Amino acid sequence: MKAVELPKAYDPKDFEDRVYEVWEKEGMFRPNEGEGEAFTIVMPPPNVTGILHMGHALNNSLQDILTRYYRMTGRPTLWVPGTDHAGIATQNVVERQLAKEGLRRQDLGRDKFLERTWAVKEKHHDIIKSQLEKIGSSCDWEHERFTMDEGLSRAVRESFVTLYERGLIYKGEYLVNYCPKCGTALADDEVEYKELPGKLWDIRYPYSDGSGYITVATTRPETMFGDVAVAVNPDDERYTSLIGTMLDLPLTDRKIPIIADSFVDLSFGTGMVKITPAHDPNDWQCGKRHNLPAINVLNGDGTLNENCPEKYRNLPATDARKLVVEDLRALGVLGKEVEHNHEVGHCYRCSTVIEPYLSNQWFVSMKGMADKALAAWKNDEFTFYPRRWENTYSHWLENIHDWCISRQLWWGHRIPVWYCEDCGEVIVSRDDATECPKCGSKNLRQETDVLDTWFSSWLWPFSTLGWPDKTADLEKFFPTSTLVTGYDIIFFWVARMIMASLEFLGEVPFKDIYITGLVRDKQGRKMSKSLGNGIDPLEVIDQYGADAMKFTLCYMATQGQDILIDMDSFRMGSRFANKIWNAARFLLMNLEGANLLDSKELTLTTMDKWIYNQLNEATLKVKVAMQGYKFNDGAQAIYDFFWNDFCDWYVESAKHNLYSEDQAVKDRCVTILLDLLAESMRLMHPFVSFISEEIYQKLPNVHDSLITSRYPVFTEERSFKDDALMVSRMQEAVTSLRAVRSELGIPIEKKIRVVIKCDKDFVASDFFAEEKCLIASFVNASELLIDNDGKTDVQGAFPVAGTGYESYVFVREAIDLEKEIDRLKSDLQKNTASLEGVLKKLSNEKFLNNAKEEAIAKEQGKKAEFEEKIEKGNKHLALLKSFL
Repeated sequence: MKAVELPKAYDPKDFEDRVYEVWEKEGMFRPNEGEGEAFTIVMPPPNVTGILHMGHALNNSLQDILTRYYRMTGRPTLWVPGTDHAGIATQNVVERQLAKEGLRRQDLGRDKFLERTWAVKEKHHDIIKSQLEKIGSSCDWEHERFTMDEGLSRAVRESFVTLYERGLIYKGEYLVNYCPKCGTALADDEVEYKELPGKLWDIRYPYSDGSGYITVATTRPETMFGDVAVAVNPDDERYTSLIGTMLDLPLTDRKIPIIADSFVDLSFGTGMVKITPAHDPNDWQCGKRHNLPAINVLNGDGTLNENCPEKYRNLPATDARKLVVEDLRALGVLGKEVEHNHEVGHCYRCSTVIEPYLSNQWFVSMKGMADKALAAWKNDEFTFYPRRWENTYSHWLENIHDWCISRQLWWGHRIPVWYCEDCGEVIVSRDDATECPKCGSKNLRQETDVLDTWFSSWLWPFSTLGWPDKTADLEKFFPTSTLVTGYDIIFFWVARMIMASLEFLGEVPFKDIYITGLVRDKQGRKMSKSLGNGIDPLEVIDQYGADAMKFTLCYMATQGQDILIDMDSFRMGSRFANKIWNAARFLLMNLEGANLLDSKELTLTTMDKWIYNQLNEATLKVKVAMQGYKFNDGAQAIYDFFWNDFCDWYVESAKHNLYSEDQAVKDRCVTILLDLLAESMRLMHPFVSFISEEIYQKLPNVHDSLITSRYPVFTEERSFKDDALMVSRMQEAVTSLRAVRSELGIPIEKKIRVVIKCDKDFVASDFFAEEKCLIASFVNASELLIDNDGKTDVQGAFPVAGTGYESYVFVREAIDLEKEIDRLKSDLQKNTASLEGVLKKLSNEKFLNNAKEEAIAKEQGKKAEFEEKIEKGNKHLALLKSFL
């Protein structure tokens, strides 16, 4: 057998792209026939106009780990990729492009605008796909879907029509959340509330008979043109006699009544509330109770409309507010003006202030579907990891509102509704309507609104598999196994997918829901463009490689916790990848002249049994971690096994056999090392996929692709507990002897003489005797004696306690005690002087008052450092003096 050359330096740029290209070209991401129940996962589709950030990198890394793991267990495994058309976001991108050309979408017309949007979609889609490939996502690209592709568009239409036929979709004039910038309605859960500084104005409304006035308070004076009443609480004795009184609405020629309604808070402000049904949710409900008119004072772009006096028309609301306040002051009806912070709704896409807006919209009735989704949760039909997110899920469903699904956009699924211009018939159809079924007219007009983006996304787990057709994919891969997503879309997406699946297929769409933490910066802040603290996954890959990024994120992904990272954090994953590379390179370069034996025919030593036991245990730990979605535990298990057990202990122990002149000894050693290396690559492949595949393909003892090989399986036959116990005792002895070296300042290159006295019932006494040369090599001993009868003279040696044995180090033979004591005393003097200087500085009030926080923190760090050095030095000195 010839040695195999790996490049000296680990450079992921040399092979990551090449390895991925082979995987994809060979169709290795496609689901195999497999054994047992399928494992299916659908990718939360990123917005087609976006780019991947660290949140996407984390989410897709965890999905990739699950996919690779279950693929290697032999189960038919499908990871469905895809992108979301992101109605508002994508239309905004295209409209911003047009604005730079001095154009509006209306200048192009709907068809031309959509052509341009599709072109933008294609360009951005290619970017997203290349990024997913770059991070190593092993999704089946042949199953890739887009929320506006032909199949999903048909699924969307089928679901709309079906819900309409079931009486669950309706249209009506309602007060909705409206974004003036995006020009569309939004659902309640698409509004983000932020506390903003504002003002509270008192306005006097005169009695129509001229006998005086009442005072109301408002944060939005410009909406007063939509006032239709003033309400008081019926239990408020101050105003009982005023109920029914008419008021003059300032700046207008209208009169409005005082009415009684119990929603008015007696203790807030004046206890009188102006009622503006078209611009406030509470007022809307009040208006319906009292059969009041709703006067909309806004245009779709957020300016005031024709229902306002002429001088305010077409002004933006904020500009109109200033003018109204000035005019009220001039009229003498403006009371006090006070600062007032209040919660203001903002568009979740563009952060524009939301306006409550009266308009005709399409809605889905949610209560019945929500009840089914709650029942499924209570019946344990699916599980959240971690469980605490069930509270978010259940709270939203228990307090659900009907879902406004229409959007005043052009990009999206156009609502499949047509209106007959001749007889007024409303036609809801799975196919494009061409003729009125009532009067036969062909004079039809299609609804101009499109559906909310989430209306296509809530079908994602089954529409991507071919629904509404009964496809082979739907039969085999639905319901899916796991959903990996962020907590911020539990109600946008997760709950709605469960509702849709129960409604259309009668079962939940997935069994497990893993909610990832957020990726934050080291200060715990959410990564954002405004803070400039984001990390580009592609920059991480360029510097450290995709494996380093994935392993670091996984290693830090403790369930239920956020991940705090900076660019340097990925050094950890890079160091591990380097360790893997160097270990494999070392073994492969020492194959020259060795013959590969049948590893199953070999008789194993205690050390061999121990390493196979450790591999067996690591396999079990990974299995438990994957089943419980404790990704960090899985990463920790492979890290500990490969770095500590395999490299630091087993490979080191095997070196003398690897270099042996005895051919049989070398052949046996090489065979076991290659067997362990191959199985280690299989163990770690889901977590560090590129490097493990690259190394695996170089091994002379394997003849398949790692990605489709079988994952290691825990077996009782490989459970060597007694051997593991003996080796653990040896490790304890070696570690304690190395600690003595460190504590006493004995240089690593200086040999020491050691005696290990074993108790009569010590389980590893024979093993210690057999491996005394190995133990000696681990601690660099000139002589190491295993004493099983207690007769060896150890007078003057330094004792080190062990479990079932005691070690003795002849310290005086290894170091010059007097010289070492003098050195320690000198170091103590220097450190004590340095500490005094730091303490003096920290007690100086002038320094504390004028220095920056970083400078003070630096001095405090020095203080802790010198204190620690002095404490250790004194302990070390006392120890050495005990040998004099």
